[in-house]
Amino acid sequence: MRTWQVGDVMTVDVATVDGQTPYREVVDLLVRRGISAVPVVDGFRRVRGVVSEADLLHKVERAGRPDERRIFEGRRRRDARVKADAMVAEELMTAPAVTTHPGASLPAAARLMDREQVKRLPVLDDLGRLVGIVTRADLLRVHLRRDSEIREDVVQEVLRRVLAVRDGLVTVRVRHGEVALDGRVDRRSSAELAVRLAGQVSGVTQVVSTLGYEVDDTVTLEWAPGVTPVA
Repeated sequence: MRTWQVGDVMTVDVATVDGQTPYREVVDLLVRRGISAVPVVDGFRRVRGVVSEADLLHKVERAGRPDERRIFEGRRRRDARVKADAMVAEELMTAPAVTTHPGASLPAAARLMDREQVKRLPVLDDLGRLVGIVTRADLLRVHLRRDSEIREDVVQEVLRRVLAVRDGLVTVRVRHGEVALDGRVDRRSSAELAVRLAGQVSGVTQVVSTLGYEVDDTVTLEWAPGVTPVA
């Protein structure tokens, strides 16, 4: 069964800037590309940080206000003041960037975004070079798959490849991501595994099963000590 990874859903045409890109050019790039953040890379496409709309808003918030400094200034306030005065990307960016790799699973990427409170992750190859970017929207898009695509995965990957169920024995219907399994298989364990694996197919919201079976292979036979069971 196919397991979706970050490399399957990431955007590979990534807009980037270098550390000396002026503030105004960063803003223009975000507006022109319709994106909310841009990685800052060096000459080897290694990610130094990320400039997001949140970083840029510090300049808007402090526009027209005198430079206020306090003797005891917290880190967040100090960082906001520095970014408000920033003129180039390396002064605006948040660093180090929170990143992932193409082979990471989508649940792992989602957990990382949630834990680090970020909306996107630059994707790096084995040498630490930028090869893509994945956003929350990219992760959610997997769950918007067409019913026909979901059914194809259940039939091909679960029933045929993993369980080796012959065609015609099991009927698969999918509606709005809900999978209905009906028919008969040889063993109870196969019926239970079909439900569990179908539920792991990307885009599936629920599995309803009326599968029957020929043999209950989950029952453990009990016999008295010294007595040989008869098959």
